[in-house]
Amino acid sequence: MRRGRLLIFVVLILVVGLGVLFVALNLFAPASQQPATQTAVTEIYYAAQNIPQGAEITADLLGKFSIPSANVAEVMFTAGEEANLVGQTARFTLEQGVVITSSMVGSKPVEISGPAWAVQIPTGMVAITIPTNRLATAGYGINDGAHVNVNACMLFIDIDPSYQTILPNRTSVVSGTGFPPDALPVLSAAAVSGGEASTQGRVELDPTFQQPFYVIPSEAQRPRMVCQMILQDKVVMKLGNFTLAAPSADPNATPSPAQAQEQAAPDIITIMVDPQDSIYLNYLMYNGALITMTLRNPNDTSRIETQAATLTNLLTKYGISLPSKLPYTTGPRVDILTPPVLPNDTVPAEP
Repeated sequence: MRRGRLLIFVVLILVVGLGVLFVALNLFAPASQQPATQTAVTEIYYAAQNIPQGAEITADLLGKFSIPSANVAEVMFTAGEEANLVGQTARFTLEQGVVITSSMVGSKPVEISGPAWAVQIPTGMVAITIPTNRLATAGYGINDGAHVNVNACMLFIDIDPSYQTILPNRTSVVSGTGFPPDALPVLSAAAVSGGEASTQGRVELDPTFQQPFYVIPSEAQRPRMVCQMILQDKVVMKLGNFTLAAPSADPNATPSPAQAQEQAAPDIITIMVDPQDSIYLNYLMYNGALITMTLRNPNDTSRIETQAATLTNLLTKYGISLPSKLPYTTGPRVDILTPPVLPNDTVPAEP
């Protein structure tokens, strides 16, 4: 009996072991025994460098790379079809790395509608020109194709909401002859002569004598300045004027007034922005705002939330304390901050 039970137990172990071995062979044997199939690939042409709109396609402007044959579209140019591509004309600007298709090229010269540089503007954006100078362009470090942030500084003043004029208002004198019986009073108004006497003031109580007195401003209202970054990561299309005519081949030729203006320090810059941002820039430009640009890394696409710069924020941010009113000071009197004159500074010659 014991031998029979032992025999049955051994048989069961063998059956289970064979089953496990069979499953393992079915799972792992195909992956190791079956040869790997090779995917067919096809070489297609792409733009090896930027190709301007209207330029002729030449062999040195092309490159080839391989993709799976199943992904090749009929509109692509494959290896062996170079003759069908070379000599064609780019219908629009082809950026480096773009796969060239039949819709991108043509056999006839491309008629460019409008200026040639307009095709550089991405769809949905516009180009706007604003005034600039050396300080507003990071010492002319900002040039064509640069990525910039745009800052704007503006001045605010208090005005009378009804008159829309700067405060304080001017005063006038109203006099009358009294209140006749059964009649309205007869009143007359006369403007006070100009100057400080006609400026509207306020009544204050003297803390020492406890007597009221009339206070008028000692000067015109001082504007309050605020600066803020309004645009981020915008691309410069052109620093200075766009070329109006081809330059002369003669190096000794006298430049035309237009060419001389182009060679001078640029005073305008054209950037590509959203249409709504172009309206804001127009408003700021014609409203007297001072617009400057800061240069940024073209690979940096981050956005930073900034706070507007006011005198209050400036003092708080950098921990600047107001100077105390002391019974003594330094001399001589200084009313305007001016940089010191150094020995190596260039002094302009008098005319």
